[in-house]
Amino acid sequence: MRVIDLSLPIKTHFRWKVETEVRGSHHRGDVFQSTSVTMPCHAFTHVDAPSHFLPGARHIAQMPVDQWIGDAVVVDLTHLGENGAVTAAELEQRAQHVRGGDIVLLRTDWPLRVGVETERFWSHAPYTDASACHWLVRRRAKAVGYDYPPDYCIRDMIFRPDTPPAREDSTTHFILFPAGVTVIEYLANLHEIRRPRCRFAALPLAIEGADGSPVRAVAFVD
Repeated sequence: MRVIDLSLPIKTHFRWKVETEVRGSHHRGDVFQSTSVTMPCHAFTHVDAPSHFLPGARHIAQMPVDQWIGDAVVVDLTHLGENGAVTAAELEQRAQHVRGGDIVLLRTDWPLRVGVETERFWSHAPYTDASACHWLVRRRAKAVGYDYPPDYCIRDMIFRPDTPPAREDSTTHFILFPAGVTVIEYLANLHEIRRPRCRFAALPLAIEGADGSPVRAVAFVD
């Protein structure tokens, strides 16, 4: 069995800041090396709790861990170029192997073309059309993972923060979350799976009250 790391490395860049503080140091003669880390819950490879978008919904520690573990299917969308839309028509053509209860991994290979630490990764990426979200709900996907910024409005949130998008503009959240479909954002290395199906896990930390958590996402391939 191959185990494939699908996670982005955690390091500061223009979009996300990571602060580390060495609290105990071998160099200073301490018995234990110990580091504190401060970072957003919704940075790098992470999962969202329903409370991230739905007021009063469950926080991350209240979610069953099997929400992000299980049979997964890779949907090859690598033909999409910059600003390409993932639509229901694309999924109807390329995702017929999706079964009810699957974790659906939408593979565009955008991280192979453009570094996640660059502005272009965010300003010219593929995005998920509303029709694709409705298609995934109809196919009873358990969770959906992306290797690209999932919603078109993310570029507006980053580069035009003075004009915040409407709630429905956060397309994946607006459609998938009320249907009970969870998300895994900013996956990497989906090209290494090389199979249409695999086993998948992306376990969040049980942070009481948190609306999301970083994860170490992995695929298990026979």
